Amino acid sequence: METNPICYGLPSYIKLEDLGKNSIGINKMIKSRIIQKDAIKIISLTNQLKSVTPELDVTLICTTNICSKSITMLELEDIQILYRV
Repeated sequence: METNPICYGLPSYIKLEDLGKNSIGINKMIKSRIIQKDAIKIISLTNQLKSVTPELDVTLICTTNICSKSITMLELEDIQILYRV
């Protein structure tokens, strides 16, 4: 799986990880809490990834500092969350 964000039309500062066949992770390891505003941006990134490769499964890789509303928004958009320390 290609992990170069430019191949998907994304900015170069976006960090992508290969998670296996047809699965890619958006790495968002930040010290601050992920809020709804961030979740909307992540959904936008996911839509851009899926516009290039529709069968792609997208996972958010982040710490446990994420608000419950953001979790709900991401689950509704079929984006899995992988927690790392």
